[in-house]
Amino acid sequence: MTIKGTADYCDQYGEELQVCEPIFAMFGGRRAFAGAVSTVRCFEDNSRVKEAVEGPGEGRVLVVDGGGSRRRALFGGNLGNAAVKNGWAGLIVYGCIRDSAELGLLNFGIRALGTMPLRSDKRGEGERDVPVRFAGVTFRPGEFVYVDEDGIIVAATTLASSLAPPGAHDPLTIPSPYPL
Repeated sequence: MTIKGTADYCDQYGEELQVCEPIFAMFGGRRAFAGAVSTVRCFEDNSRVKEAVEGPGEGRVLVVDGGGSRRRALFGGNLGNAAVKNGWAGLIVYGCIRDSAELGLLNFGIRALGTMPLRSDKRGEGERDVPVRFAGVTFRPGEFVYVDEDGIIVAATTLASSLAPPGAHDPLTIPSPYPL
């Protein structure tokens, strides 16, 4: 089976795709991931992120518009473990994460602006499953996102009849030592 990457999809589908500006760093134990988009919009408050990953992921990718803040982390080790346990494929956060060493041990893909050891506020604020825009791309719930070492692309519909199983095209996936 040939596994296509984001560059291959860009060659094949070109203008049908949205391509993120290359502003994200790679975290987590899975280098490439894909799935249907689910979104959160919040600012320095991860209440809705926690709510999302504690629910069924069903192979989706959580896309978090944190307003680009680098003052608080919106995702860390506890939420990473919950996301893996509940079947999320990965996370893209326009903001920061923490516990990056712990997250690196999980079979879970993450793209974020960077790390910040300070945790977020907990005010119960934010929105779920609304369109969000950052890095030159609009992410809409139900669209499909594909992430690998070359970048992040978004398609209105799935580009493959079935996505590769988690870690299938990722030689650097590390099994999680944390119980599911």
